[in-house]
Amino acid sequence: MTTTVVLADDEALLRKAMAALLPLEGDITVLAEAEDGETAVRATLRHQPDVLVIDLEMPGVDGIGAITAIRRAQPRQVVLMLTRHARPGVLRKALKLGVQGFVSKSAEPSHIAWVVGALHEGQRWIDPDVSMLALVDDCPLTDREIEVLRATGEGFSVADIAVRVHLAEGTVRNYLSNAMRKTQTRTRHEAARYARQQDWL
Repeated sequence: MTTTVVLADDEALLRKAMAALLPLEGDITVLAEAEDGETAVRATLRHQPDVLVIDLEMPGVDGIGAITAIRRAQPRQVVLMLTRHARPGVLRKALKLGVQGFVSKSAEPSHIAWVVGALHEGQRWIDPDVSMLALVDDCPLTDREIEVLRATGEGFSVADIAVRVHLAEGTVRNYLSNAMRKTQTRTRHEAARYARQQDWL
């Protein structure tokens, strides 16, 4: 049974190599290639492949953003995500989006072809080295610290945050102070920005 795929990766050399090698390793037809997230969304919605093979890190709209857009239009789209140095928070986001497969970008083409076929048959696959990353919780912040930082990032004052989370202003300041210490930042706004960059919020 032939499996149709759309390949999305900003590294042209890698993408072209996969486009050439995957059909040799399995019964796979490459319908289209995309060099960024926006093109990946358009190509996937147009061609409706059995499996979208997409890089996590791309310029502009990244893999997570592209999958989010595709899921809105095609909720059942099967997705294989390629990753190199994904942060745990990003991997957990992808899992929540229902991505069925994760493979390291350093994997052999024969392995990627095998996973594509497995996903097409309804299976799931996460490479062991990728799954270890997803299981590591690298966020040092407590739920309350995350809550007050998220409100800070939305522009609320300490007084507003206290009302929103039903805490005394002094308690909110304590949480913010702890968050600033853990993120090694000087202001609550810097702490919120840093935590968002780490995908902790």
